[in-house]
Amino acid sequence: MHITIGVSGSEGSFSEEAAQYYCQKNNIVDYELRYLISVENVLNSLIGGKIDRGVFPIENSNGGIVYEAIYAMAKHTFSIENIFEIDVKHNLMALPGVAKEDIKKIASHDQALKQCRMYLKRRWQGAELIEWSDTAQAAKDLSAGVLPSNAAVIAPKRAAELYDLEILEESIQDLKFNFTTFILAAKK
Repeated sequence: MHITIGVSGSEGSFSEEAAQYYCQKNNIVDYELRYLISVENVLNSLIGGKIDRGVFPIENSNGGIVYEAIYAMAKHTFSIENIFEIDVKHNLMALPGVAKEDIKKIASHDQALKQCRMYLKRRWQGAELIEWSDTAQAAKDLSAGVLPSNAAVIAPKRAAELYDLEILEESIQDLKFNFTTFILAAKK
């Protein structure tokens, strides 16, 4: 049976990683992912019958509650089919050839910034932190020139490959074990 899963992120996001992990763990091979960026878009698409399931984060062991998810969940009626965790590893990336000393801004999702706050405070005191809609979307937008060339982003390793960025530092999250809890949502 073919299943369409909406994820709250762009291609290369942790929500994509979570959906793929869930499908692999549950031997689901005939699936298609839809990149819906926000939890609100995922739940609207689920309720509207445009997707069969939705995957989005609700809490991180370091960053806490994903408020975007809580606010969106409060507005919709749906079933929770599964709750599961993945280990999240954040990476600092920039355009090819951009040196660390040239970085003036760092963009990422609010949760990623929270999960790396001590690292950012210790290593990037002078950098402007910019909240973005999604970690992978920040990487995509840096690559496309939406963000300035003196910016770096915090995103999954796959985003660097997808959007032709260089990883400046790997595994920059404050805690070695950095688990995010995801929901697999279904229409009620």
